[in-house]
Amino acid sequence: MDVLEAIMTRRMVGKVRPERPKREEIETLLQAAVRAPNHRLTEPWRFVVIAGPALEELGEVFARILQMVKPDATEEELQRERTKPKRAPVIIAVACLKGRDPIETHENIVATAAAIQNILLAAHGMGLGAYLRTGDTAYHPLLLRWLGVPEDAQFMGLIYLGYPAPDAPPRHTPRRPIEEVTQWRGWAD
Repeated sequence: MDVLEAIMTRRMVGKVRPERPKREEIETLLQAAVRAPNHRLTEPWRFVVIAGPALEELGEVFARILQMVKPDATEEELQRERTKPKRAPVIIAVACLKGRDPIETHENIVATAAAIQNILLAAHGMGLGAYLRTGDTAYHPLLLRWLGVPEDAQFMGLIYLGYPAPDAPPRHTPRRPIEEVTQWRGWAD
C-alpha cells in the first residue's frame, strides 16, 4: 500500500477476530514504530506487548484501579473493566520516558506519538485492525507499575490489535476542511 493511501484510508478498527497476529507481524509494527523521528535521539518510547493470560491480568489491574478511584463501583462496572482488554488478542501499551528538561520531555512525547502513528499506519498497511485507546484508568500509576515502566513516564495509550472482523463497521470520522485549520503566510500563487 502506498504511504499516502495508507494515511488517507487508515481507520480505527474496534472489532477484530479472536485469532492472534503472528509475533513477526507485531515485531514489524515495532520496527516501524522506532523509525519515528526523534530530535535528540533519546528513543523515549517504551512498548509492552500484552497477549494471552496477560490480557486477563490487565483486566484485573483495570478493575483494581476503578475500585481505587471509585470505591462504590458496582460489580457490573468492575466486570466491564475486566473485559476491556479482551476486545483484541494483542495490545501494545505505549509509554514515554520523561526528558532531562521540559523541552526534551515535550520532544519525547511528540516522538512517541509519531511512533504510535507509525504502528497504526503499518498495521493498516499489513491488513491488521488497530484501535488506540486511553481512558481514565489508563493514567493511573498502578498501570505503569504493572507495565514495568517508570512511574514518572508519560502513558501514551493502548493499541488494540487483531485481524479485522468481517462485520467491523467502517469508522470514518469526518475532519474539518484544511482551510479551517491552516494559515498560509508568504505563499504566492
